[in-house]
Amino acid sequence: MSTQDPTAETIRRALHKNREEPEGRARNAGAERIVAEAETTGDTALLLDALFNLASAYAYSSERDKFFVPFARLLRMWDERPGDFDGANTHHLHWIFKWVANGMLDQPDIPLASIEKWQREMEHRYRIAGHSERAVRQGEFRIARHLGDTARAAAAHAAWLAADRDSMADCHACELHGQGNWQVECGRDAEALSTWEPVLAGQYTCAHEPHNVLASSLLPLVRLGRLDEARAHHLRGYRLVRSMESMRGAVAGHVEFCALTGNEARALEILAEHPAYFTDTGDPDTLMDHLVVTGVLMRRLIDLGHAEQSVPGPAGTDWTARALLAHAEREAGAVAARFDARNGNDAVGGRMRRRLAAEPLADRLPLGVRAHRRLDTPVRPRPAPAAEAAAAERAEDVSALLAEARRLSGIQHPSAGDAWAAAGRAAERTGAELDARAQAEIADHAGIDAFEDPGTALPLFHTAAELFEAAGDPGEAAACRARAAYATALAEPTEAALDAFDAAVDEVRALHEAGRATSRQLSGAWLARFHMRPPSAENEAELRRIIAFAEEHRDEERMAGRLADAIALHARYAAARGDVATAAELFARAARTYHEAGTPWHAVEPEALLADLSLEHDDSATAERSARSALENGAEVLRPAHRAHLHTVLASALAERGADAEAADHALEGAHWADEAGLSDEVGAWARLVLGGALLRQGRAAESATVLETALPDLERAHHDGRVVQARWWLGEGLRDLDEPRSAAEQFLLAAEIAGTWEEQQDHAVLANLAADSLERAGLADEAARAYTRAGELWRALERPVPLVRTLRARAWLSLHDGRGGLPEGRPLMAEAVAVAEEALAAATAAGDERAAAQLRAEVAGTHRQTGELVVRSCPGEPGDEDGDGSARAAYEEGLACAERAIAAFDQGPARSAAQLMAAWLEADLGRHAEAVARARTVIAQYEGADDEVAGQRLAEARSVIEYVGERQPGAEEKAPAGAAAADEKQADERQAGAAQAGEA
Repeated sequence: MSTQDPTAETIRRALHKNREEPEGRARNAGAERIVAEAETTGDTALLLDALFNLASAYAYSSERDKFFVPFARLLRMWDERPGDFDGANTHHLHWIFKWVANGMLDQPDIPLASIEKWQREMEHRYRIAGHSERAVRQGEFRIARHLGDTARAAAAHAAWLAADRDSMADCHACELHGQGNWQVECGRDAEALSTWEPVLAGQYTCAHEPHNVLASSLLPLVRLGRLDEARAHHLRGYRLVRSMESMRGAVAGHVEFCALTGNEARALEILAEHPAYFTDTGDPDTLMDHLVVTGVLMRRLIDLGHAEQSVPGPAGTDWTARALLAHAEREAGAVAARFDARNGNDAVGGRMRRRLAAEPLADRLPLGVRAHRRLDTPVRPRPAPAAEAAAAERAEDVSALLAEARRLSGIQHPSAGDAWAAAGRAAERTGAELDARAQAEIADHAGIDAFEDPGTALPLFHTAAELFEAAGDPGEAAACRARAAYATALAEPTEAALDAFDAAVDEVRALHEAGRATSRQLSGAWLARFHMRPPSAENEAELRRIIAFAEEHRDEERMAGRLADAIALHARYAAARGDVATAAELFARAARTYHEAGTPWHAVEPEALLADLSLEHDDSATAERSARSALENGAEVLRPAHRAHLHTVLASALAERGADAEAADHALEGAHWADEAGLSDEVGAWARLVLGGALLRQGRAAESATVLETALPDLERAHHDGRVVQARWWLGEGLRDLDEPRSAAEQFLLAAEIAGTWEEQQDHAVLANLAADSLERAGLADEAARAYTRAGELWRALERPVPLVRTLRARAWLSLHDGRGGLPEGRPLMAEAVAVAEEALAAATAAGDERAAAQLRAEVAGTHRQTGELVVRSCPGEPGDEDGDGSARAAYEEGLACAERAIAAFDQGPARSAAQLMAAWLEADLGRHAEAVARARTVIAQYEGADDEVAGQRLAEARSVIEYVGERQPGAEEKAPAGAAAADEKQADERQAGAAQAGEA
């Protein structure tokens, strides 16, 4: 506001601005100032507008308890001087009357008798004003439901639905929200979701819907097992309410959902984003909601062993989960007690306690978003010794344990090591006497499990070797000594250690030649030695000899698996030296061989590596097939990190072929397992990038944006520029689809900044173009013009005339924005666009490139047409008696000439008929009625009998021209200049103009 005394005009401008501000105390303070200033003007109408604005500001903020003050003043002014209220203000007063009893209901210090009195007052005034009782019955239903009076609530609900809808009824979306909530309370989740479907589908919306419905639907969806929908509603819904101060109740629904579906870390992040929700007391009802769900979350954390976890709570105190639970229960109970004291029953307290005691609905519902707030490692109490011993006794059949361990070793199952360890522990606890071979096997497998710790592994291998010798198995004894030497050489690859390893391998070879060691023992020692040698042609030749040896002895015990080991090692070798085709062939062969050996779990590694290799080299079909097989074969044995990687590879491959729904499912799994493995910032970020893209392509922009926003920090920390650019690109598109053009432009510009450093500049040009489109949609004409100029420079450097032409046309249209150069600025840009297109057309024609020539002819024609539209649009009037200087006629004549040039340049088709109709409108406005009708009839003749959408549009418009000509006859009512009508459509040609042909990063 100005430092001068405010005038009615300046106050009205401030009022309009205040209405557009975000909900909250700052808006409320501004609304209060506006009321004070309006009072000084003596303008009653202005004061009424200011008071209504203040009442609305309070109602949709954390200061809802202040609403009653401006309302009371408005009601008094109405009772004293109803003539001061025009039709709109009369409607507004009766509209906000609905908020009185409902708002009082949420204030436990207002007596119940006062609430019922105001409900009756509303009924009386609505009857006098001639309004339906629908809103009255809805208000009665809310009172009864709050009081826990089920019979009264049911009767009021029926009366509400039976009453006629009129101008006082809540909007459809808000009504359906209330009806669905009642159905949920009555245990009818499926019915509620059916009731809410029109709101969820976007058929009915308002300023606070579907926000509330999305939050209310979360737990019913989970209870019904519709987990994908619940996830989508959370991602979409929390984004809507995150910054809205009045939506504390809806935010509480999201916290509760996360707490009860295994997403405790996400719930903590939401709490941390809203510290004021703990202390804003203007709406006690939603304060209680917030405290209750905080208690639900804290109780869940304690049950999971996180009682001492640091958690966000009211400012000024360091909170643990245990302490915040006590605080939340105490404060929520206090608020509920105030309501119950007012109401004379325990309905509110009962609901509060039942909600607080809620049990988890799902152990695991992956959301796809990154929870940057990590939970501490829980400290869980160890079982009592007696219980542990009792559990051990039940599993101490040593003979059975040994038999199971040998069975698993025979099929080379990954869990064989665990089985041997269990047998060893059982033998040690029971004191069972084991023969030398059993002792050797236990020691050998313990050494293998401890292989990366030579200090532990070496004594075990040496013990095992001695025991195998005692058991009469010199081959296995020599193999144990070779493993010990291998572990030593890996830890300290000195010349002496390598020589000792070679000697150990030679011992196994000598025993094999003497028939005292198996082919598996020898080939295993050879493969270990191969691991120790640097890549070279000589070493690869040795590997081929090992493969040939394994192939020769394939039918011997467990040699098919050893053959697969050797082939897989050869595949790795080929991949390392860049021989992609050979590596892919060998990985596939290794996987087949593992399957033939009856050990599909070992096929997982070559299948996973083949999937990686194939994805990297654009063979998405093989990547998809291999990743699927690896996940299937590794179902029992894969660790979280490997699951995360494979699901993400599979998701990427599926996305490549456009299977976005399934890609999103696997990317979601990838993100979940990455979080489980502690790899959120690595594989998790990649998985979220793939998920965000897949969701975006399915039209799920809100979910996509939420996921990508959580992935970006990790991608940036990893300095993976390509993925950062792709994430910002997709995020920009999502924000654009969500009608957040300013934020979208920011993402496109940040991505363009990185792409500008790349040698290939096409992505840079596309991103600059997308940024310009979004800046123009945001109403930032100057910034958009600069971005289009930069994009045009890039398209010119890339020798891409079509997007260059479109950026020039976009800049021309921007010239008509306030504060810019108008037609003198725009016309030369259109002329340059024509020149660029004609020059490129000549080159394409000379080169015999008919496809390019056809596109360029369309650009030439389209630019002529848009030049005419620009000229007409810039003209303030139209031809006629008031066109004193003839400027309007001149503009329309110029526009018609441009349309004629477009008609001549366009090939036969929809674009040409659109130009014909443009010319027809202009002819009509110029008074050439016969010519206008003739053009319209030409279009009708072209499309008559056709039943496609374009034909329907053209026929309707052509008939409108003929009808319009009839109305333009002397004595008919004048209309707005139709020649400019098509200018409103031009932006559909220009938006995303350059970007549409350029692809993605």
